[in-house]
Amino acid sequence: MCTHRPSCPATDARAHVVAAHPEQGWNLLCDGTLVFDDTGELRPDGLVVAPHRLPGGPLAMAA
Repeated sequence: MCTHRPSCPATDARAHVVAAHPEQGWNLLCDGTLVFDDTGELRPDGLVVAPHRLPGGPLAMAA
């Protein structure tokens, strides 16, 4: 999917941000992956990667 050279490695590696939307909490990577501020991902093949939250983080403390 990457149009730049050299192209990025597979989706399990970091790709370049091609569209940043910090006000909405997400970035689009050149490999088609959406990365969210909560560390979750939506990959171009439809795979959903759950957020990588640490135990005792701010969301866990609010519960």
